[in-house]
Amino acid sequence: MTAAAAPQKTLTARRVRLARFGLLATAFAVSACGLVYELALITLGAYLVGNTATQASIVLSVMVFAMGLGALAAKPLRRWPALSFAVVEIALALLGGFSVMLLYAAFAWTNLYSLPLVLVAAAIGLLIGAEIPLLMELLQRIREQAAGSAVADLNAADYLGGLIGGLAFPFVLLPFFGQIRGALLVGAVNAVAGVLLVYLLFRSDLSRTAKQLLTLVAAGTTVLLVAAFAYTDRFETQARQALYAAPIVYTEDSVYQQIVMTESASPFGEQDLRLYLNGDLQFSSVDEYRYHEALVHPAMNGPHDDVLVLGGGDGLAVREILRYPDVASVTLVDLDGAVTDLAQGFDDLVALNEDAMNDPKVEIVNEDAFTWLRQQTGTWDTIIVDMPDPDATETAKLYSTEFYALAGDHLNETGRMVVQSGSPYFAPKTYWTIAATLESAGYEPSPYWVSVPSFGDWGFHLVQANGEPPELGLDTSVGPFRSLTPELVEAAQVFPPDRAARDMEPSTLIHPIILDLVQSEWKNY
Repeated sequence: MTAAAAPQKTLTARRVRLARFGLLATAFAVSACGLVYELALITLGAYLVGNTATQASIVLSVMVFAMGLGALAAKPLRRWPALSFAVVEIALALLGGFSVMLLYAAFAWTNLYSLPLVLVAAAIGLLIGAEIPLLMELLQRIREQAAGSAVADLNAADYLGGLIGGLAFPFVLLPFFGQIRGALLVGAVNAVAGVLLVYLLFRSDLSRTAKQLLTLVAAGTTVLLVAAFAYTDRFETQARQALYAAPIVYTEDSVYQQIVMTESASPFGEQDLRLYLNGDLQFSSVDEYRYHEALVHPAMNGPHDDVLVLGGGDGLAVREILRYPDVASVTLVDLDGAVTDLAQGFDDLVALNEDAMNDPKVEIVNEDAFTWLRQQTGTWDTIIVDMPDPDATETAKLYSTEFYALAGDHLNETGRMVVQSGSPYFAPKTYWTIAATLESAGYEPSPYWVSVPSFGDWGFHLVQANGEPPELGLDTSVGPFRSLTPELVEAAQVFPPDRAARDMEPSTLIHPIILDLVQSEWKNY
């Protein structure tokens, strides 16, 4: 009798092991999905609003707090753990899967974003918080074990799932599916993992009615997610167009940012081609020459055999640099290869930059400028710093004392560097903070500004390697320029009282005060 019972005992133990493995695999999967939802909300906020640190703080703090509430709210549900877990996963699949689409719609068609973000993050956090208590109850029903051992098993699966979800989002979901489709796909995984666990291991805990309802709801969830996945392209087109007055002629979500180009006719009948990165205007073809001539030519009034451009992936600054026939080489460093590819291959932009990015003198490097500079040993005669405004954590470091000192180490002894510095009219504290930051890096900047109708008054700072204030002038043998004259350059150094110099603190990597300044000043305009 004892010998006959042994195979049954062995089979039962094998089933227990398989059941525990299936449950822990489910914990792994739903944990990965939960982390993807968090990262998707943070990334969307960085694209739409900027300031990744603030977006991450809001999403993570709200979600963690809500997870605690969700764990408490799950205590009464322990009486029906299987059904409750399935319902939680389906709800999480719907809310998490549609979260990016809902928030993007709120941003595009209403004046709301922060409130819906908090509500969605809180709701997702509540559902995620309910998962572990319910999974713990189900784990103990498979085989009762000490609480500490059960918690260790579940936490191991949960944390490993978080690792995989965290890596999958930037390296798989975002580049291959995009934000909206990526979230919808993860929602589907979430629903399948939860419902499959209950049907395979705990179907005996469900009544016939509960099974039928669960099947119906799961099927409806699948239909909704699939339909939304198929509708994504049309939705994105409509939502993006709602954000821009002119027709969109190109759009792409790169790994780093949202790229949009619009085209319309200006009031003067000219083509008005505009580039936006994360919703921020980078140029208008009607008047971009005013900006790029002012940025490039005062800096080029000196030795300029070898030129380094940091940023400026649209190729418009390179176009101005190549007007000098004695330029031997131009190295352009821009993080986003999608932007430089656009400047090399999008016909209207290629026409605007006069095919400068395909010139044999030009070398394009798609790396982070700060990291790339630290790895270089060479020097340049002229450095053009044409970075986006420091309204996000990623760009604030490029307006720091450390970055300017690093760039200066790569200037020749007679070299010059120019920095685009924002508007001395709309954002005077930001503008003069850049001056203070350059001074803290050992330079004596020469500030100047010009009028660019698409942006308003826009300012720059010119410095030179020897630490003395450089004289502003133009190499008139290269002209004529469309906007610049020696008289205009001289006038550009005069600042009216409402734009007069201010005593500001420098911005550093550890204390990036420029980030808060630019956000507080620009939000009023």
